[in-house]
Amino acid sequence: MKLWQLGICGFLFGGLLFTHYEAAAQLNIKELDGRKSESGGVKRNILHPAVPLLSIAPDSRSSAMGDAGVASSPDVFSQHWNSAKYAMIPKKWGAAVSYIPWLRKLTNEINLAYLVGYYRIDKMQSLSTSLRYFSMGQMTFTDEQGNKLSSHNPNEFAFDVAYSRLFLQNFSGAVAFRIIRSDLTGGFSQQNAVGTNKAGMSYAADIALYYQNNLKLGALPAQYGLGLTITNIGSKLSYNDVYNNFIPITLRLGGRFSGDLDNYNRLSAELDASKLLIPTPPRYDKDGNIVKGMNPDVAVISGMLQSFYDAPGGATEEFQEVYWGGGLEYSYASLLALRTGYFYEHENKGGRQYFTLGVGVTYNVIGLDASYIIPSAGFNSPLANTLRFSLMVNFDQQKNSGRRRRG
Repeated sequence: MKLWQLGICGFLFGGLLFTHYEAAAQLNIKELDGRKSESGGVKRNILHPAVPLLSIAPDSRSSAMGDAGVASSPDVFSQHWNSAKYAMIPKKWGAAVSYIPWLRKLTNEINLAYLVGYYRIDKMQSLSTSLRYFSMGQMTFTDEQGNKLSSHNPNEFAFDVAYSRLFLQNFSGAVAFRIIRSDLTGGFSQQNAVGTNKAGMSYAADIALYYQNNLKLGALPAQYGLGLTITNIGSKLSYNDVYNNFIPITLRLGGRFSGDLDNYNRLSAELDASKLLIPTPPRYDKDGNIVKGMNPDVAVISGMLQSFYDAPGGATEEFQEVYWGGGLEYSYASLLALRTGYFYEHENKGGRQYFTLGVGVTYNVIGLDASYIIPSAGFNSPLANTLRFSLMVNFDQQKNSGRRRRG
């Protein structure tokens, strides 16, 4: 491994150790999670992108490792994390489905379904696609007297297609294109509402890079990987043609190290660092004038660049916007996998902090994964008791002597 590669891996794995809506986020009020936003010494300034389903980890494998996956070994769920990995996947084609009963502490009606598949055109190129559907139960609209006016099942979906290509023996890249639709009200508008409510539409693209290489630790083989993606680079989304919202444009940088303990046992470690590339909400005075920070009402590309230096709290707050996920995976002959991890987000930026656990079983071409979240932030997290289930099939595996590897 070269010196610059060691440096990047060291930064990623060491970083985990050191680690409109804006005015409402700074009020002295008790919030749904049981915390107070300022009187408890916390001044929260949370970023609020539209269509948050695009940020939810859809698969059980990566979610069991602290929501880290940009540099994980290639698998069928690479579309969400890093579509460039499909160019190195050692199978001809595969498909998978994942189901998440979401926010079970709040309601039983919210769930996310995810369908993904890929096809290797040749040794250099691959095509992949995915569809995610987020159902938010039923919403009832009433008048001021409580009389029912209308009902609607809010939902969001995203459909994408990606093309990945091997540039060098160990280096690949990909581009993806995505259509996003978010229908929260079914077109219902209250009297005197600003604008006419409608379903929001957006179009986005991903850019992805992936590098992996083999090395030896003594007599035992090992492998490391590096991944970089910018996802959801796309148009703003509006529900009424008046207010335009950024979608969750996200920068991810990750590293992985995998080592064989013997002919049947393998251990992998991963770490991702991620940041939303959207403007940070500034601070306003009582008249609505910006007193610190920058105007968030800018074009998409300007907002992406501005996101690195516009936080009203300066460089300290900018670093707080980086959230971390890392984990470990133990696998036995690619038949059984045990996983654990941790996800960390600064309390000023939302405070999502939780341990993750998971298990995977593979038999022939079929694999089944499950993961579980254990919140650790010390408040009433709606993420508690969240389970994910994933079922996948992969065909035309490369035949190896002695042992099978899960890609």
